[in-house]
Amino acid sequence: MEQDMTFTITNEEGQEITCDVLFTFDSEETGKNYIVYTDNTQDEEGNTKVYASIYNPEDTTKLEPITTDKEWKIIQIVLDEVMAEAKKETEGQA
Repeated sequence: MEQDMTFTITNEEGQEITCDVLFTFDSEETGKNYIVYTDNTQDEEGNTKVYASIYNPEDTTKLEPITTDKEWKIIQIVLDEVMAEAKKETEGQA
């Protein structure tokens, strides 16, 4: 898992936005690398917005959109596992 990694993207309005990398992973099933990140904004319900993209670890300047339901399912499974592990660690410290 990545630690304290950030990167900057430019939105449609030309504004630079700093994003925090939550984690990266590669999928044997798809043969692709994925990056899961946040811009630390919140949705209407107060949840932090989380995004995912395909990336090339040798050229991290370009992110590609995820276009298939299969890939989104893989990402959701990994995200759920990471969140469950983080919850366990948090509960263990209490």
